[in-house]
Amino acid sequence: MTDEPMVDHPLQQLTDIDQVIHAPARLMILSYRYVVESADYVFVMRTTGLTWGNLATHLNKLEEEGYVEVQKMHKGKKPHSILRMTEKGRSAFRSYKKMLKQVLDDLPE
Repeated sequence: MTDEPMVDHPLQQLTDIDQVIHAPARLMILSYRYVVESADYVFVMRTTGLTWGNLATHLNKLEEEGYVEVQKMHKGKKPHSILRMTEKGRSAFRSYKKMLKQVLDDLPE
């Protein structure tokens, strides 16, 4: 057995995958945002099954990265936040999807 790294192995591409997107909770959030133009916190919380705190933590990370924007407003006296995926987020998600699909397609049956 050799200590030489495997060169050109399909799984090697996974080392370059976007770790911000790859986290399961953030992947769920972005997957829903990719197909729905905008949604409020309640919708995202219900569709992902995340708690308020967990959702807020992951959205903060996505917002810091520039992948989503959060528009805060009020409906009457209640706070209401709308989430949108940015163009940077859409581009990053498309690249992530393409890379993951390629890696999986390159695996032997």
